[in-house]
Amino acid sequence: MNNLIKEIKESLAILSIPEKAAFFPRFFKTGKGEYGEGDQFIGVIVPDQRKVAKEYFSKISLEELSKLLSSPIHEHHLTALFMLISKFEKAKEQSVKDEIVEFYLNHLQYVNNWDLVDTSCYKILGRYAFENQEESLLKKLAGSDQMWHKRIAVVGTMHFIKKGSFELTKEFVTQNLLHPHDLMHKANGWLLREMGNKNEAELIDYLNQHYQKMPRTCLRYAIEKLDEELRQDYLKGRI
Repeated sequence: MNNLIKEIKESLAILSIPEKAAFFPRFFKTGKGEYGEGDQFIGVIVPDQRKVAKEYFSKISLEELSKLLSSPIHEHHLTALFMLISKFEKAKEQSVKDEIVEFYLNHLQYVNNWDLVDTSCYKILGRYAFENQEESLLKKLAGSDQMWHKRIAVVGTMHFIKKGSFELTKEFVTQNLLHPHDLMHKANGWLLREMGNKNEAELIDYLNQHYQKMPRTCLRYAIEKLDEELRQDYLKGRI
């Protein structure tokens, strides 16, 4: 094993909390047939993973990150993604950003749980797509058969929302509005809510067109920050 990778893994192992190692597999649904099936945990909390990532991100190469990402341990994946985000955010040359995005897309098989998706996709892929007018990168994922790819696409539009651009979010939510998995309902509702935080009129206009066919979870997430009377109108179908 590469010395740096070994050092990072040992740094994480030292921070392991046995109670968390027992709890995380249940929390992240790793049982047979569940969405996180096969994930393994050593019990390191996110703030500690961020500290390790901060210490090592400038020292580790993409080749080494690839090895860390291919580990069966969930915390190795997330720590690697924290380091990749830092590399992307610190990159000054376009060629370096291009390389990091290509690396991310080539390793999507390891971005396979909701925390891994939600932590990384809009900070890397969403930002890159916005800044380089490469919406097609996200559109391809939105049309994928894989649920995690679809979630990467819609959560990736968070960067667009922060910049006041909403059309891509609405397109992806509508495209996958009736997806069978609850994790997509939550993601769609969450991004609609974020859109509403930025521009409530945009959210209300979208809801008025689509709320009656929305899965209940999606609707509840989307309307969470609205005035209580208006929330009840949507929940009870009075609009």
